[in-house]
Amino acid sequence: MSTNDYHFITQWRVQNTCEEVSQVLGHAPDLVRWWPSVYLEVQTLAQGQPNGVGREIGLYTKGWLPYTLRWQFTVTEVNYPYGFSLVAKGDFVGRGIWTFEQDSQRGTAYTNINYDWKIEAEKPILKHLSFIMKPLFSANHHWAMRKGEESLNLELLRRQAKTAEERAGIAAPPPPTFAWAIKGYKPVLA
Repeated sequence: MSTNDYHFITQWRVQNTCEEVSQVLGHAPDLVRWWPSVYLEVQTLAQGQPNGVGREIGLYTKGWLPYTLRWQFTVTEVNYPYGFSLVAKGDFVGRGIWTFEQDSQRGTAYTNINYDWKIEAEKPILKHLSFIMKPLFSANHHWAMRKGEESLNLELLRRQAKTAEERAGIAAPPPPTFAWAIKGYKPVLA
């Protein structure tokens, strides 16, 4: 493994169905609304097939550290509602595999979520400093994924709310760090 190669396995567990999780994670344009700590801008570049295969998405993202990434992904496989796979290019290249597994306990639906993310950093700061900064860059990814789990749980609660009042009582997702330093950043309001 070269110094700019990264392989992350993220595991989440949320109280909801695979169908609901798949609908949320599978609709990329909404990422800026419910996961704003990481997704600053998302654009659909190509629609792809009706099942989502071939869909191309352009992203402007960040983690805790004050640098941003521009990249795209293309959906390569969909196994609705149990996950999907993608390939990435841009500031990093590689592949991601989202897997959702239903796990009901005592009549309550839970979904175990696994994200297998294998990439090569191509952004110059990441590519050339990975030999010494890899632990810090890895910690940045883990921070982003913790914010993703927190934000996903909040989004699922919003979707389950039965009234506008109940929905209004759910906390907003965490915002991006160093937002003041992001050129052209404007928060997306729900």
